[in-house]
Amino acid sequence: MAKQQTVREVALNLLQRVSQSGGFSHILINQAISKHEVKQEDKGLFTEIVYGTLQRQLTLDFYLTPFVGNKKMDQWVRTLLRMSVYQMVYLERVPDHAVINEAVTIAKKKGHKGISGFVNGVLRNIQRKGVPSFDTIEDKVERVSIETSHPYWLVSRWVDQYGFNVTKKMCESNIESKKVSVRIQPEKLSIEEAIEKLEVEGIKVERSTLSNQGLIILEGNILRSELFPHALTIQDETSMLVSEMIGAKPNMTVLDACSAPGGKATHIAEKMKSQGEIYAYDLHQSKVNLVKEKARDLDLTNIQVKAYDSRQLSEVHDDGTFDRILLDAPCTGLGVLRSKPDIKYSKQEENIEQLANIQHDLLRSVLPLLKENGKLVYSTCTVDRHENEEQIKQLLKDYSNLQVDPAFFEELPESCQHLEGKSEYGVQIFPHDFKADGFFITRLVFK
Repeated sequence: MAKQQTVREVALNLLQRVSQSGGFSHILINQAISKHEVKQEDKGLFTEIVYGTLQRQLTLDFYLTPFVGNKKMDQWVRTLLRMSVYQMVYLERVPDHAVINEAVTIAKKKGHKGISGFVNGVLRNIQRKGVPSFDTIEDKVERVSIETSHPYWLVSRWVDQYGFNVTKKMCESNIESKKVSVRIQPEKLSIEEAIEKLEVEGIKVERSTLSNQGLIILEGNILRSELFPHALTIQDETSMLVSEMIGAKPNMTVLDACSAPGGKATHIAEKMKSQGEIYAYDLHQSKVNLVKEKARDLDLTNIQVKAYDSRQLSEVHDDGTFDRILLDAPCTGLGVLRSKPDIKYSKQEENIEQLANIQHDLLRSVLPLLKENGKLVYSTCTVDRHENEEQIKQLLKDYSNLQVDPAFFEELPESCQHLEGKSEYGVQIFPHDFKADGFFITRLVFK
């Protein structure tokens, strides 16, 4: 790591970059670790500070308010205070005096004596008096908003859609650590062989209830396994369920209309035993390259990848071409806040409307490409009804020859049969259901 920057300095600069440029934290964290050559023993602390500060931003501001009032300060000073309070409140293994000393040193480097004195005063005051209690918040929606650091408008919207109890559970789940899950490549080894090999490497796993190819990592670093990335791929288990519900078989012709980064396309290819054809499209060439890379890693040869606007696919494919269509539509991503916490601060209600319009257009553009006896899976990694159930409800109104496949509900895994998010339009998986990403999944067929 460059001598002139400590772990906390790199963390501060990264947090600033996320807030200013809107870059995805999970991508920037990996880039920063590589660029600054963060030592192995420091990676955990670095990642914890960045993710934790982002996850609990509104909570940290609530803690800071009594000590800073309405004082105007540069954004970097506020960010420095946030990440310092995060460490003091949530990281028991880091002594307060070390956090405060480091913050003051950074403030001296980046600012002037007045700023370092201010930072020192605020943090020592918090150390002495403690942070304020949530009990002072009377409005229960506001309390959930502050306690779990979700914008008020979002909590209120979810309460309207799903009720207070589901919303509270969802928000609490979003600030828990994300578990890692992987999907094995069954053409290379069986799941039993994978479990055996991983255990030899000191990696403890359990089988997923959502995919017969899925494993949940309980202990150990999967990135260090010799099986990664050629015999297994990292994928959330709710995302795996999407491909399971497509029911793809060898020699089918399949469309993956919004494919990047390629987790579902490669899963479908594995289900098809590399026999048949998958046409995988995405709007941007850079994203298409991710799909190609993933297919190459897993030695899958039946995926044709191209950059194209899937709203215009009728220009390259005839009606009735595909046995299966997957439309994993662009969405607000409000189901993946556990791994991408920055989304909850950058999204606004108008973004939901904009994306719902794109989803509307995509559904109507790809539907004619489905064979008469084919099946179309629609999925999103969000938890907003406007992007999910209401899209399907409207589509069924517009197309009287279309229905939600009755067999879809029968084929759902046992662990999904009694979820509170099941409806006549599909299944809404909430983040707290499996401590995994929130997803909406449904399957449509012609009557």
